[in-house]
Amino acid sequence: MSSPIPLPLVASVSNASRTESVTERLRWYGHTDAGTVRKNNEDSFLALLFDAQEVHYLGKAGEAFTGRKDFVFAVSDGMGGASAGELASRIAVERVTRLLPKAFKQTALGMEAGFSDVLEELFDQIHKALTFVGEGYTETKGMGATLTLTWFTPGWLYFGHIGDSRLYYLPRREPILKQLTQDDTHVGWLLRNGHINEREARYHPRRNVLQKALGAGHQFVDPQVGAVGYEKGDIFLLCTDGLMDGLHDHDLLDILRPAPNASRTLAMAEEGATPAQRLVNRSVKQSGKDNTTALVIEVM
Repeated sequence: MSSPIPLPLVASVSNASRTESVTERLRWYGHTDAGTVRKNNEDSFLALLFDAQEVHYLGKAGEAFTGRKDFVFAVSDGMGGASAGELASRIAVERVTRLLPKAFKQTALGMEAGFSDVLEELFDQIHKALTFVGEGYTETKGMGATLTLTWFTPGWLYFGHIGDSRLYYLPRREPILKQLTQDDTHVGWLLRNGHINEREARYHPRRNVLQKALGAGHQFVDPQVGAVGYEKGDIFLLCTDGLMDGLHDHDLLDILRPAPNASRTLAMAEEGATPAQRLVNRSVKQSGKDNTTALVIEVM
């Protein structure tokens, strides 16, 4: 259950298959910070609960049973200068809120709507919306956004991704933090193919130049779509690229699942902070050059 697999995976979902005996709970924490350099925050994040009848925005932190409800968590990093980046990321998460509940109604009725088709259509619609606004006004010309989205259904997490925000997976059974998404940058391609190492990638002058994004003048959208089965004790992290400016993967692991002998001094200094706050605060302290956002979801 620990490896992401390609979609389509499920052709349809019926109400009968959504058992109320599911006992898993999701606990989530979200936090964002503009950083120490930029005046505005172009990051957005979303926590949403919905079924065929209603949609509920969730707070920055909370806990709920899965059962017959679906949950969506997403982060988006806008771009475009001035206030266009803020608008771009807000449009991205707002479209998620409008479009995914419609997909739930289709799948709940047993219609042929594979999750890959749903997510690809969602990303395409967001891309069209950003392109339309970006071409309509001088101040929004070239606006775009990354989007990393997770859709929790009973037992399965489906995800869609484009850009250089990230989705990480920390299984209960393995002390290994797995990056499920790939960075849509040339530097990311170089790293994946062994042409450079992690340190070279981190300090590469073109590490933030995107090859794929929503809007931003791109003609086509080709999101990464996949799925992973989850179980109690698993942890997922969604974050924008600003988080990685100040933290390495081993830092993420230390915060998400601290070792028994973790520094008592550091633990006392962060007492009362949520995991998302600890991630963001520590990254901003180490770097702070970019907007920084983290969403942590724990399966209870």
